[in-house]
Amino acid sequence: MTTGETTPEVDVVSEDGYDLDRKRVAQILFALDRDDRETLITLMDPLHPADIADLLEQVNAFDRGRLIRLYGREFDGDILSELDDSIREEVIAALNPQVLAEAVRELDSDDVVDLLEDLEEPQQEAILDALEDSDRVAVEQSLRYPENSAGRLMQREVVMAPEHWTVGQAIDHMRAAEDLPEQFYHVVVVDPRVRPVGQVTLGRLMSSRRTVPLMQLLEDTFQVIPVDQDEEDVAYAFNQYHLISAPVVDDDGRLVGAITIDDAMIVLDEEHEEDILRLAGVGDGSLSDKVSETTKQRFPWLAVNLVTAILASLVIAQFDETIAGFVALAVLMPIVASMGGNAGTQSLTVAVRALATRDLTGANVWRVIRREVLVGLINGTIFAVVMGGIGVIWFGTPMLGVVIGAAMVINLVVAGLAGTVIPVILDRIGVDPALASGAFVTTVTDVVGFFAFLGLAGAVLV
Repeated sequence: MTTGETTPEVDVVSEDGYDLDRKRVAQILFALDRDDRETLITLMDPLHPADIADLLEQVNAFDRGRLIRLYGREFDGDILSELDDSIREEVIAALNPQVLAEAVRELDSDDVVDLLEDLEEPQQEAILDALEDSDRVAVEQSLRYPENSAGRLMQREVVMAPEHWTVGQAIDHMRAAEDLPEQFYHVVVVDPRVRPVGQVTLGRLMSSRRTVPLMQLLEDTFQVIPVDQDEEDVAYAFNQYHLISAPVVDDDGRLVGAITIDDAMIVLDEEHEEDILRLAGVGDGSLSDKVSETTKQRFPWLAVNLVTAILASLVIAQFDETIAGFVALAVLMPIVASMGGNAGTQSLTVAVRALATRDLTGANVWRVIRREVLVGLINGTIFAVVMGGIGVIWFGTPMLGVVIGAAMVINLVVAGLAGTVIPVILDRIGVDPALASGAFVTTVTDVVGFFAFLGLAGAVLV
């Protein structure tokens, strides 16, 4: 290093881990209030595009617009790829057209496709117009593939080599090429009809002699992805077979693109997030959504919950005389329902996750059901003893302890059964188990819990 050279500032992990450093955020906002562009750029340049995207998501809409305008030409295309879908359109609208054009040209084709998918037509045209003609054709071809397919997920930029080439020829080709992907991990070896026959890792390529044929260096694990394959299946293949990248082929088996692990992991992460949100009945919401959008997403499932609560109340109404004759039942009823609901949620969460990862199949479904029922039986028996004792001590009625104990066992067994069987049935009939299972399981545990408790009480105590 020569005298006078400076090293780029490295952004150190904050005290909260990899969260945005609060002090830096405050400094950025202070520079923004002063319209101090030089200081703003100095503070933001060391940040990763993902961190800048987080910053844009965390500030309010007014500051977001000011920040984009002041940051100007420094705006990196990778920031657009990292942004939450809910504000991406807003950010693109706030960007100067020339800045947007420069930012988009930096992106790989798969990132451009990802940007375009959620935009309105005018903004799609603005981005497409910013691309070079060859890049625009490639992106438009990708957009013709079905949504959520490998064709949408793949990047068109692929490094390929004929099967008769040697290591030296492949290296010379890459050195001479001007349009190599920014990141790639394999050289795809193809036959004369441009069909992939294998791939060579860059590590093996660079560590081998120039005269070694590429066919001698092919990886043992080689998976070809059909262009119309669902992206969930693609992500599963990457996770299952520990892939780093995989070639994508058309209906004739010819190479049309490649998918890399970062894109596959994004899909996996989105699927996991979607399952968690749907289990909670909040759809695909995010912190950046408007009040009206969040209300629309949550209202339907609150309405479903109201219906299930009414069903449980109808069951209780059938035993009003029993409750009136033995007031202690009203005190203990919520305990039975709550325990069943929690047990059902535990089984449901495990089942939905296992279905998503394809660990729960027809081959082991009955074993899993038996396990959950036995777990419910054992836990139910333990808590039945506990609550039976509490019932006797609290109200001085031994038979009340027997009733609540028996109801506890019944409800926890049913909870384990319903929490496993309901998502499996919904999955078999094509309904997303993460979206609909919770309401059904809650209904079953509430109805069975109240019916078992009040029914036994009516038969034994009154």
